[in-house]
Parts: sequence; C-alpha cells; structure tokens
Amino acid sequence: MKTFGIYIIGDEILSGKRQDAHLSFVIQALKTRGLQLAWANFLGDIPEQITGSLKASMARSDIVFSFGGIGATPDDFTRQCAADAAGVAIERHAGAVAEIEAQYGEGAYPKRVLMADFPQGATLIPNPVNRVAGFAINQHYFVPGFPEMSHSMITWVLDTHYAHLFHTQDY
Repeated sequence: MKTFGIYIIGDEILSGKRQDAHLSFVIQALKTRGLQLAWANFLGDIPEQITGSLKASMARSDIVFSFGGIGATPDDFTRQCAADAAGVAIERHAGAVAEIEAQYGEGAYPKRVLMADFPQGATLIPNPVNRVAGFAINQHYFVPGFPEMSHSMITWVLDTHYAHLFHTQDY
C-alpha cells in the first residue's frame, strides 16, 4: 500500500497567525476513499528544512500533499525547494502562464506570472478558484495554503490519480 503524507508550510501557521485547516481535511478525504494518512509535518519558511524534508519523502516514494509556499511573496520558497529536492532546474511552465494570463490579463505581470515557475518536468494541478495552478513532481502535489483553493485541488488529485487505490485496504 502507498504511504500518504502531508507538509503544511509557512511561518504564519507556526506563529499562530493562521490556523491549520489542512490536516483534518486530508485525513477525512483519505478516509472516505478507504485510505489513511501516515504522517504530517509542519514546516517553517526555511528553505533548507523544506528541501531536506522533500528529498527524504521523494526518496521513499511517498505520495505527498504540500500546502503553502507557492505564491509570489518573498517568503514563498517551496517551488525552488521542490526543484532542488528533485534535482532539476526551475522553469516557467507555459500551461501555467496561459492559465494566469487568462485569469488576470496584463495584471499577470510582473508578479503573478512568477507563480508559473515550476520544477522542470512538473505537471499542473488545476485551480478552479483563480486558475493559478499548483504543480506535481515525483508523486508530490504542491497547492496553495488557502483551503478554499487547495482542498478542491487535492480532491482532484486523489480522484484523478489514485482512484485505483480507493478501498483496497481495511483501516
């Protein structure tokens, strides 16, 4: 059976400025599909910590949902950390750019388009709220920290990529 884990990334969670809404969501989303969460880690906005954690879970071939740190603010390091952990460069993803431009037009530049810089070879996770995609690489799925976006994105990942695992184990 595959091992599922989550990273919840951001100093705002650890400082108490924002409350976590992801752990209970993922537990329930997996449970309703006959799956179980094996681990959860809360990480601050510390690039070395994020990269090291991602390298470890990629080496184990875990299926991982990562919440936060993929925006366009100076403390959003997760995109680069994911690339470093996967051993690839960051590149601007044409499909992600198209989604951002479709949503924001000229307002996509100069900052919003930075959210289309993903690890080389990453695939997109559609965002039905504002069309700023998340990304996936090495069975790791990176979504925004905002529950109103990320939860539907994780549901899409589960139903699109892991339906073959649903209700195959008794928990």
